[in-house]
Amino acid sequence: MTNHLLYISGGARSGKSRYAEQRALALTGPRRYIATCPAIDDEMAARIDRHQQRRNGQGWQTIEEPVDLVAALDASRDSAVVLIDCVTLWINNLLYVAETEQQTLDEDAIHRLTLQMIDAARQGQRTVIFVSNELGMGIVPADALSRHYRDLIGRCNQTLAAHADEAVFLVSGLPLSLK
Repeated sequence: MTNHLLYISGGARSGKSRYAEQRALALTGPRRYIATCPAIDDEMAARIDRHQQRRNGQGWQTIEEPVDLVAALDASRDSAVVLIDCVTLWINNLLYVAETEQQTLDEDAIHRLTLQMIDAARQGQRTVIFVSNELGMGIVPADALSRHYRDLIGRCNQTLAAHADEAVFLVSGLPLSLK
């Protein structure tokens, strides 16, 4: 077995998570699911529950880590497959932390954090699957914060795609191989 990074992107509700889980289940060995989504309200808690139920009984070990993906990847070195779902919410969480600490999170910082995450993912003989939303295909957001968020995700996605061994884009549940 070798190290393999798989980047999966697409729009909201495009089938990214289900596709990522299917790819992970096709591989042998211990599986780790790194979940970045905090349950901030009842609706989000229900979504998380549906995701967990879908994985139930399939040998997944879940780590809920909204911010420190490098530490979560380091803690997952014994896993043959690691699925991070999702990078988009990770950036949202980083923005929230930066705002509460009255700090700025810019594209250069996201690029550095993404490279650190990629370096951690490259440790060991395993497949690491990154799931992220593609936000740059719609209208330009009306407010500065939303544009900034879109730009951070775009920078992160470009970095992940450039360093991934394989990149797949999901449209209406159908995978398109990018590389």
